Amino acid sequence: MTTNETTNQEKKHPLFKWLKKIGLWGFLFFLLKGIVWLILGYWVIK
Repeated sequence: MTTNETTNQEKKHPLFKWLKKIGLWGFLFFLLKGIVWLILGYWVIK
């Protein structure tokens, strides 16, 4: 697989379009939100 084929597949994939739309700050927000929920769930079970 060449580099051009890889970039063409990335452009067509809906996840890449979504990540490009929300940008870095959106990605970090959802990442931190997920981590907080995992910590909260662990704290409740403990």
